Amino acid sequence: MLTKRQNLLETMHGGNPDRFVNQYEAFGVVQGSPFGKRNRAPKYGECNVVNAWGVTRSWPKGTPGAFPVHDPEHVVIKDIENWRDYVKVPRVVYDAEEWEPFIAKAEAVDRKEQFVTCFFAPGVFEQCHYLMEIQNCLMAFYEYPDELHEIIDCITEFELDYAAELCKYVKPEAIFHHDDWGSQQSTFMSPEMFREFLKPAYEKIYGYYKSHGVELVIHHSDSYAATLVPDMIDVGIDIWQGVMTTNNIPELIKKYGGKITFMGGIDSASVDYEGWTQEVVAREVDRACRECGKLYFIPNASQGLPMSTFPGVYEALTEEIDKASKRYF
Repeated sequence: MLTKRQNLLETMHGGNPDRFVNQYEAFGVVQGSPFGKRNRAPKYGECNVVNAWGVTRSWPKGTPGAFPVHDPEHVVIKDIENWRDYVKVPRVVYDAEEWEPFIAKAEAVDRKEQFVTCFFAPGVFEQCHYLMEIQNCLMAFYEYPDELHEIIDCITEFELDYAAELCKYVKPEAIFHHDDWGSQQSTFMSPEMFREFLKPAYEKIYGYYKSHGVELVIHHSDSYAATLVPDMIDVGIDIWQGVMTTNNIPELIKKYGGKITFMGGIDSASVDYEGWTQEVVAREVDRACRECGKLYFIPNASQGLPMSTFPGVYEALTEEIDKASKRYF
């Protein structure tokens, strides 16, 4: 029987996996850093928590994650033409002693079984609209392109500085990076606009990780983003996590399998809700595994990280994927 790590690589490289990769099983996710200790995030049900960038976020009960609060009082960048007056870039460099608990977490991962995987969120686009409010951000692509390029450059430099510290101390083998690039039906911007504004940032960020010992880049975008897959491949993304059923995953696997792996195929909203049932989970898991096949595909709910909004759903998915492996392998 292959290890979880081996089975993932066989799946990604078109080899001979002996079962489906079961969600996040191959990733030993290490969360936190000295910066993260100072970058407050709301807990489930907590409201109006201010992070290190000055962004206020809330996580209402019954929702899948925290969201920025963007009434006029709480928007950070109130005038994009003078954005530097509002944005204060947090510190990322800390003494080695402060990294010790996170180094210990990484050392606790069996690297023969799992990839030591560090988590980062929000990504470049999300950080832009966290600071600006999403409607203002999207309009800025057209109305204030020079300023938006400057903001993106600022965020990119922050991410590169953070990556340098992470690679120095934790030495991750994989990076799990969040940045939602679309809604369920469409990307937030055209591929041409993505290539102008965001692609250069990700070439730098993911290029840095790859040149400093990170073997796998897993990018989370639980959205439609099929038109951006060629660009994902260009910037070094190995696994697109969160791929929703609106993307026609079997077609993407046929076209791009071997260059990128698709992790998802089970929309969280279809299984992760109040009153969910094992029968519904079983049906969605079987559909995804049957439609998408054994190679270049990892069955998983679209939500980022090994968790669910409602108790028991993640575990139920894990159970049904194991059953699917027995049927299809």
